[in-house]
Amino acid sequence: MQLVRQNEKVAKKWYRAGTVVLAALLAAAVASGCAAETGGSGTGAPGGPANPAAGRPGEAAPKAGPARALDTYAEALGKKQAARAVAAKKWGLARTPLAAPEPPKVKPRITTRKGFEVRDDAGLPPVFTTVPTKEKIVFLTMDDGAEKDPELLRMMTELDIPYSAFLSDYVINDDYGYFEEMQKRGVTISNHTLNHRYLPGLSAGEQKREICGQQEKILEHYGKRPTLFRPPYGNYNRDTLVAAKSCGITAVPLWSSEAFPDHMEWREWDRDLHPGDIVLTHFRGKDDWKGSMPDMIRQVMKTITDKGYAVAKLEDYV
Repeated sequence: MQLVRQNEKVAKKWYRAGTVVLAALLAAAVASGCAAETGGSGTGAPGGPANPAAGRPGEAAPKAGPARALDTYAEALGKKQAARAVAAKKWGLARTPLAAPEPPKVKPRITTRKGFEVRDDAGLPPVFTTVPTKEKIVFLTMDDGAEKDPELLRMMTELDIPYSAFLSDYVINDDYGYFEEMQKRGVTISNHTLNHRYLPGLSAGEQKREICGQQEKILEHYGKRPTLFRPPYGNYNRDTLVAAKSCGITAVPLWSSEAFPDHMEWREWDRDLHPGDIVLTHFRGKDDWKGSMPDMIRQVMKTITDKGYAVAKLEDYV
């Protein structure tokens, strides 16, 4: 498969420009507030008392709509980050996770990554490892569902870090309730097949049973058929995508990097994050790797935050 190097310099330049624009908007909000204090007309004497606004004597005029909206947004963001800072300290994170920007009003157009195509793939769900965006954001995804650690639920809720779950029935069917609680906390439940088999080794009919059967299981237990599907091991062929489309799948997100409690593994040659990258990890515990799921979150969030990225919600973009 051909790997594609992303233009990180352009992304960084755009991000710096966006920061300047945001600062300018906040400065404008402050200026608007100052104008309100002088009656908004500039007639207040320099160094003297502001002219009373209309209404009760001496009462300042209310701020204009845009300035008030910016103030409200900044206040809400500040409170959210303050709560996140407290949670980060409680859960032993090296740094407070950065706040993700507002999601786009229109989702970006997703296409299959070069080198990941199958023959005659027109109209089939796109296969990709990165979402097209200039924002310094990445997406955290978790596969399978073997480990059902209640600490993970509490940790991610208190830190307010979005993530997506790609589940296989054979490891979740002993406790559907754990993932129902996860769903109530805002996590989208997506498809990772019934039995986590190597799909290219199966017939078209067997692949369809694996994918569409899991669609029905998720509908039964979580109330909705997913639109996102991740093939086990990241392996697929044309039959996989045809089967997925037949039961409602619209996109096939893979990953650019993988997180473990003690290290990261990278798909890209530069071993780095890029805007829109999808990060994979698994529902695993100390029986399978060197640490717990909270340990993994501490590790991956240190990498993400140290590199200046925030975690956004995949389903807001795909």
